[in-house]
Amino acid sequence: MPNVPLIAVILDAARPYDRLIIGGIARYVRERALWSLYVEEDPLQKLPDLKRWHGDGIIANFDDKRVAKAIAGLAIPIVGVGGGYGWFDPSSTMPYVFTDNDAIGRLGAAHLLACGFERLAYYGYPTTATSGWSVERADAFAAACREAGKDCHVHTGRHPDARRWQDLQRDLREWITSLPKPIGLMACNDVRARHVLEACRSLGLRVPHDVAVLGVDNDDMICELTSPSLSSIDQAARRIGYEAASLLDRMICEGVATAAGERVVVPPIGVVSRTSTDAMATSDEAVVTAIQKLRDEPLIKPDIAGIAHEVCLSRPTLEARFKAVVGRSIHDESVRLRVAAIRRLITQTALPLKTISSRAGFSSVQYMTTFLHRHTGTTPARLRQSERQLVDVTVADANQRGDS
Repeated sequence: MPNVPLIAVILDAARPYDRLIIGGIARYVRERALWSLYVEEDPLQKLPDLKRWHGDGIIANFDDKRVAKAIAGLAIPIVGVGGGYGWFDPSSTMPYVFTDNDAIGRLGAAHLLACGFERLAYYGYPTTATSGWSVERADAFAAACREAGKDCHVHTGRHPDARRWQDLQRDLREWITSLPKPIGLMACNDVRARHVLEACRSLGLRVPHDVAVLGVDNDDMICELTSPSLSSIDQAARRIGYEAASLLDRMICEGVATAAGERVVVPPIGVVSRTSTDAMATSDEAVVTAIQKLRDEPLIKPDIAGIAHEVCLSRPTLEARFKAVVGRSIHDESVRLRVAAIRRLITQTALPLKTISSRAGFSSVQYMTTFLHRHTGTTPARLRQSERQLVDVTVADANQRGDS
């Protein structure tokens, strides 16, 4: 019987982002590798005793300085995951699977701009060694706002977590009170977005009509239990875990401890829209009608002339007013929504690609593949393989699978 590789997954299962990555790793193990996994639920015990632990590989997030220090000198394959900050050394030859923070920030801005908001805001974390990913998202969000000619307000607050809840909420309420209304607000993650929702509730502000709120992570527990339910960006954390496991498996099979500093950047899947951003922040009823029609049938190529006739405007006039509000042409917004809808069907359903292509108005899977590759750089088959929606896998399930 062949030896089963022993792999340590050094992530914090209490964090939504890390938990989703663990789910992606577990999926890879179920589908492609016979591994025994060391995954510890208790953050204080997540690092094995490396003096006594004789494993074959490690997947780790470098947010914890103790973790980075403990594994730095090990001569076994190690793959880093996350936003690229913390105590990961970018000059090392250790491979790393990154979150695409620039794409996440721009995606958030595009979603809120499409809701018609003239004023936008971003709520992140104070600058620390581990929060560079939040800064990257803020910079990309603000850049997208500037390019659209819209105002943007960025705030980090003085408190990185909820241990000083009253102080955190006081600071947040002061900032939100100072913002012009209505406003579209993106938080750097779902946890921070929940803080915003609580501040709005205590201030008596209506969400989404006064403040539309968008998070990142698409953590079901947070998004569905908040009031109202939280719109969020699915940043493909499960795919990050899957890609990291695939890279580590290759290194183990090839018998190498490094992968020449290989870097894998994983783009977000898209926005999962819920009640917290279900608003149209414009008084231009013609534009509201156009946006709603695009959203109601995102898979269908829009009849722009027909929409213009319905709202009693010439097509050039509607196009100009639409771009002034949304920051993109009707065609570009339609393509963005169509791509997002196709991706959701591919990654979150088991529908045959032929069925999806037909629903999306393509005469064949090949035409849909060409369209998707032109706008995303990937193919339907690749999306389904690496990004499809997974059932959340608990740490206990991952350990049970590894021990079997």
